[in-house]
Parts: sequence; C-alpha cells; structure tokens
Amino acid sequence: MALMPYIAAIDEGIHQEMRRDPNVLYFGQNLATTENHHFLAAYGSDRVRVTPISETAEIGIAVGAAMAGLRPVVELYMAEFMLVAMDQVINEAPRFRYMSGGQVKVPLVLKAGYGFTAGWAGQHTGSLTALFMGVPGLKVVVPSTAADAKGLMATAIRDDNPVVYLHHYMLTLENGEVPDGEHLVPFGRAEIRRAGGDVTIVATGWMVARALSAALQLAKQGISAEVIDPRTVAPLDLETILKSIDKTGRVVLVDQATRHASVSGMIAADIAEHRFNSLKAPIVQVTGADTTIPYSEPLEAYVIPDEARIAAAVRRVLK
Repeated sequence: MALMPYIAAIDEGIHQEMRRDPNVLYFGQNLATTENHHFLAAYGSDRVRVTPISETAEIGIAVGAAMAGLRPVVELYMAEFMLVAMDQVINEAPRFRYMSGGQVKVPLVLKAGYGFTAGWAGQHTGSLTALFMGVPGLKVVVPSTAADAKGLMATAIRDDNPVVYLHHYMLTLENGEVPDGEHLVPFGRAEIRRAGGDVTIVATGWMVARALSAALQLAKQGISAEVIDPRTVAPLDLETILKSIDKTGRVVLVDQATRHASVSGMIAADIAEHRFNSLKAPIVQVTGADTTIPYSEPLEAYVIPDEARIAAAVRRVLK
C-alpha cells in the first residue's frame, strides 16, 4: 500500500494498463506538449499524443481507434467539454456494439473532472453524471477514494464498452491508501463505507466524504447511519442499496447535482418501486440548489449539500 493523492492514483491506473497492454493509448489537448511529459517519456509518441483543441475531433478519433482494436483513454479535463461532442458520446460510441450484434467493440475511456467549486462559477462546476447514466451501452464511473480511482480506471480501460470516468475536482489532492501492483475494482459493486442500522445514506463522489462526516456527527447523538458509495452508477448496484433499506427502513440520498438532474432522483425511483413497503418514512433527497453555481464563496457553499444538511435530513426521516 502507498499513500498518494487521488489524482496520482488515477495516473497509476493508467500506467498499470499501459505497461500491461501496448494497445492502450492516452491523448488529450494538454498531453505530451513537451518531451518531459512523464507519460510521453514512458510510452512514446505513438501511444501518447496531444490533440487539436476540438472535443469532436479527439473523441471521434478515439471512437475510431477503439473500433480498430485499440484502447484509447481521452483526457478531457472537464465534463462540460464532452457537451461539444455529445453525438459521439451518446449516439455513436455506445451504439456500435449493439448495432453490430456484438461484432464491433468500443473499448474507450472518456476521463473528465466534474463538480469543480472553489470559485470556478457557472460553466465548469456541473455535476453531469445523471446525463450519461441512462444511455444504453455507456458505463459511468464515479470514484470517491484514491484506491477506487486507480482500480476503477484500470477496470474501465479493460472494459470492451465506452466508459465515462468522472473524477471530482475537489478530491484531486485528497490522500488515500492505494494498493501496490495490479489493482482492479469491479463495476456494479457498491461499497459500504460505514455500517449502521438506523438509516441508509447513499452518496457519490465528493458527497461520500460529507455523508461520512455527517454520520460521525449523528453517531454522537446515538444515530447509526449506514453510508453506501455506489462507485459506478451504470451499472448500479441496486441490490446493496435495497438490502440496506430492508435493514434500516429509512433512506437519505445525497447528490451535488440539482434535484431533477441527479443520480439520486433515479435511485429514489428504483427504491420507491422495489422497496415501498419497507420504508418507514418518505425518501429524502439532499441535492444542490436549483441554480447555476455562483462565483461567491458563501453563495457557493449555500447551494451545495454539506454535513449539516445531510444530518438534518437524517433527523427528519427518523421523526
């Protein structure tokens, strides 16, 4: 095990797979701009390349390379940049395997940061996870720890389907223990970050740490909260969430996105359909306010879920 920042763990996952498989490529608009770039120095210009400042071009290139048998990882930096090339992301890459009857594989990773706050204001702070979650053929990954950042990246590169790999900017420098050597985290398997019996809290990305902090506060008041981190939302490990609700009978869902564009809303619908009779209280969602993220730090803090709001939601479902 080694202690390293979340962002370095992502790089470790890419290194792991590039060392293992010569078909793995890595490119993006700010990669390999100098000969000293560590990926370029390690793997050469045939596998690590700078691309034009065009998301349509770089994602289109990646889809073609994947169909030809390579395994490209595209460094997109910000999830919003994918919006420029949504035809490739939603209508092209995820469809070919189905439309070819499985004959054509599209092993592609679209790596992008999301949820940047800290004064980045309106256009680079979106939580777009739910936008990709419902697209057939597209897998969506949201690691919350350094260990999962490495393991889920490696699994994403090995997958024969296109994967949207979303890493939260506010986790970038968060340190965590990361396994040495080959490390893979399976898709569709949630992690119970904290066990509890009174209420189930489901959170993704940066919100996992806030949910755990709220659970710690609640424990001091005698409230036992179970915190679940889905890790991947497509596929979603609904079974682990429902099993927890069978035990607790109460659920709070936490998402940085606005309510009607949230992963939490989709999970809430599944819970209502499959565990309505197990619920002892209504489902409560703690989401971002229905507004563009403001530049002002106090206003920014006001619109994003925090520990106090999560704890208050838990108390509400326990009444």
